[in-house]
Amino acid sequence: MDGVITQTATIHAKAWKAMLDDFLKGQQGEGFEPFDIEKDYKQYIDGKPRLDGIRSFLESRSISLEEGAHEDHETDTIQGLGKRKNDFFMKLLEEEGVQAFPDALDLIKKWKGAVKLAVISASKNCEYIMKAAGALEYFEVKVDGIVSEEQQLKGKPQPDIFLDASEQLGLDPSQCIVFEDAIAGVVAGKKGGFGLVIGVARNGGERDLINHGADFVVSSLNNVEQKIQEHA
Repeated sequence: MDGVITQTATIHAKAWKAMLDDFLKGQQGEGFEPFDIEKDYKQYIDGKPRLDGIRSFLESRSISLEEGAHEDHETDTIQGLGKRKNDFFMKLLEEEGVQAFPDALDLIKKWKGAVKLAVISASKNCEYIMKAAGALEYFEVKVDGIVSEEQQLKGKPQPDIFLDASEQLGLDPSQCIVFEDAIAGVVAGKKGGFGLVIGVARNGGERDLINHGADFVVSSLNNVEQKIQEHA
């Protein structure tokens, strides 16, 4: 969803930076090393379930926190940081709004009815965001953070959520195309044995996606059908 269908990946990155910079400053004082969106977000957080992203980033900084309770909010625990990140995200979402990428919406509308469509997201806000973007109605299957938690599906880079979607669509993974802008998602698509894994690099990072297994990379979805035919 984020970064492929909806223009919310940048909002997520801003929310992560706001929350983690606030946390790091509280832990380490004014001389803390800020969260780097280009390096830290892409390497440790992008595409992963929220709490997995927190664990991964904290490990990169050699910071250990207790898991905490689900109701934690202000406490410096994994759960507490997760709640605070979501607060930052929802505030930014309200301020900036939700838009679908026009090229993605055009392709989805064109393919609706011709192929089976599923939307995948690690976010528990997936349904809200997709509805706000006017895109939810085009998808037969939705596998998001809520579904993953209920079914105990492992997050990316494990392929569980993609495999669950293909099963619900009644298709073998080899019959499916995965569109992903995150390294973790590309890795998951390849692990799951999907027929084609297309990297979507709207703001650079093409080489990273190729190096982690994307069959090819596009900067927009306008000419993706031609690229698929060329790759066949």
